[in-house]
Amino acid sequence: MIEKRIWLGLAAALLATPPVFAETAAPGKADCSVAEFAMGLRFQQQSAEIQALQLQAYNIATEKLDKAVAAAKDPSKLAIVTDLDETVIDNSALLARDLANCHQYDAWDTWLPWERDGMPRLIPGAKQFLDRADKLGVTIRYISDRADEQKKYTLATLSKLGLPQVSEQSVLLLGPPKVERRAIVSADHQIIMLLGDTLHDFDARFRKTPLDAQRNTVAEEAGKWGVEWIVFPNASYGTWSKAPLQGWEAEPVVEPW
Repeated sequence: MIEKRIWLGLAAALLATPPVFAETAAPGKADCSVAEFAMGLRFQQQSAEIQALQLQAYNIATEKLDKAVAAAKDPSKLAIVTDLDETVIDNSALLARDLANCHQYDAWDTWLPWERDGMPRLIPGAKQFLDRADKLGVTIRYISDRADEQKKYTLATLSKLGLPQVSEQSVLLLGPPKVERRAIVSADHQIIMLLGDTLHDFDARFRKTPLDAQRNTVAEEAGKWGVEWIVFPNASYGTWSKAPLQGWEAEPVVEPW
């Protein structure tokens, strides 16, 4: 899901800029502070591991979906709620463009044009899972913090990608907090699964709370991960971005491997 008010950053912030990025960065900007995001964004966009993790998440989601439908008297009363950005669609091309131009993209001042004119890619496994839910008669609700005033562009993008059940009613964009939008869905459906890349896609306790509290809630809800809550990896931005790294306090000893 993209959260436009989330600060970006990566654990790799302390690593030197990789040579590949240095070749693509805008000329004359050797002190580009955005370069610290390069390693995480490269993992998010280019690694085979991210593809495997995304497919793994959708495989788990499909298994849980099939079991819920098999146990239901009326599958039309069931609903899945999914985030969009970095859960169903991949916006890394925008971030990579801004990164190459040393543009601090956590300001999200290039996001609205991307919503209008950009073409995100599908996350691996997303369409197959959503098509299966649609075929089984399960209601799909897309809950995202994309701009509601630009809803027509998001609807057009999702339709162009061939996603099922895309309509004014099924796509709930930024306005009330996500917990309130989920309540709209649960008013007449049983939500059997939540999918997202940011923890407040799952529970309001994760919204605008310290990392320690978030970690405690993750542990308290251990039984829901991979069962009711399917979380997708996102190494390009998140509430963890400004957290200090904790290193080994011993003096460095360098020796050949």
